[in-house]
Amino acid sequence: MLNWQVLCIVGIFFIILEIFTPSMFFLNFALASFITAIASLFIDKIIFLTLIFFILSFLSFAFLRPIILKRSRKETETGVNDKYIGKVAKVIEEISESKGVIAIYGERWEARSSDKTIIPTGEEVKIIKNESIVMYVEKLNN
Repeated sequence: MLNWQVLCIVGIFFIILEIFTPSMFFLNFALASFITAIASLFIDKIIFLTLIFFILSFLSFAFLRPIILKRSRKETETGVNDKYIGKVAKVIEEISESKGVIAIYGERWEARSSDKTIIPTGEEVKIIKNESIVMYVEKLNN
């Protein structure tokens, strides 16, 4: 009889492996281990438990992993681009191609002129792109 505690330890081992290899690979095995541990409370035959583990692992790879990867990609694609790019900000320190500061949503951001023009304090600018913590802006045509 496969002990449910052993399966839980195996599941924890897979979670630890997942922490060190962030690829959403071992998480599938961990999930299958925990569910098989619950099944082992009702089923004594090791062949059936092994079959349950492999089926759950396969189903997890086939269905759960793509959903998780799709969601993590979506979070990576959104963020700064959706929140700031194309929005209007106010210049709080004169912007040139090498320095400047804007304010948007109550936040201060380093800014640079995308077209190398000098934009004075108080003007409104449109955010074109960002690189790390620097926003590239252009003056609005008023």
